[in-house]
Amino acid sequence: MDRFESMAMLVAAIDNGSLSAAGRVMHVPLPTLSRKITELEARLGTRLLIRGTRKLTLTDAGVAYVAAARRILEQVDDAEREAAGEFQTPKGELVITAPVFFGRLHVLPVVTDFLTLYPEINVRLLLVDHNMHLIDEHVDMAVRIGKLPDSALYATYVGPMRSMVCASPHLLATHGVPTVPDDLRRFPIVRVVMPVPTPGWQFRSPDAGGVVDIPVSPRLAVSTAEAAVQAAIRGVGVVNLMRYQVLEAIQAGQLEPLLEPFELDPSPIHLLHASRGQMPLKMRCFLDFARPRLQAILA
Repeated sequence: MDRFESMAMLVAAIDNGSLSAAGRVMHVPLPTLSRKITELEARLGTRLLIRGTRKLTLTDAGVAYVAAARRILEQVDDAEREAAGEFQTPKGELVITAPVFFGRLHVLPVVTDFLTLYPEINVRLLLVDHNMHLIDEHVDMAVRIGKLPDSALYATYVGPMRSMVCASPHLLATHGVPTVPDDLRRFPIVRVVMPVPTPGWQFRSPDAGGVVDIPVSPRLAVSTAEAAVQAAIRGVGVVNLMRYQVLEAIQAGQLEPLLEPFELDPSPIHLLHASRGQMPLKMRCFLDFARPRLQAILA
């Protein structure tokens, strides 16, 4: 068990970019994790990891060892699932993560209907606005909105989602209606604070058909999309959010869509799961159940 634990810690360190980040994900104190990896290197009689000031680098031996460790850990995980009967019967706990707003509106109803159909499956639904690491944080499936980076995850396409610029009728009555993206420079802005801040909003160029960046300085910055919608309804400023986040307010006449001819292509929505060997039935059942229902919502 100690050997598997050390393997998992080394793989987590590489996947998360640092020992401290791996410790946080695995809920292991940094000194313990560092000691386990050092003991692993001593047992193997070779150095696996070069600990730089800014990043971790694998030695040639480390590259080979981590590749083998991934295969072993996946096989152990599959063996445990096989023993628990998860490949023969749809049962057990299914851990799913989704963005907070989208999860509350669309994923939660799908999950509750799924539970009715599969009484031997329990679901833990984690609604968070950051991307969880599926393997290290023991997540079975994730709903992701936006372009996906290259990874060892399997992605099932669900559908497209527009980003929409909106403002309240009151704000438009006092500031006018923007007709081109550059007009936004004279409007107050409400923004959602992002983990990686961007300087502006992107639109399709009015001239060449490319992409134009419009710098925006928020009058109000908030931590959730729901707060941004409420602020926009109250006339604080213009918002740029996903369609599902503003649709209810638009239908109620509380917000009006703007600059629609200049919208970029919609963002893709995927269901992600780790690239393991055989998929447990509980995951296959949820994938087959959720995909058509989410597609119907996005149509």
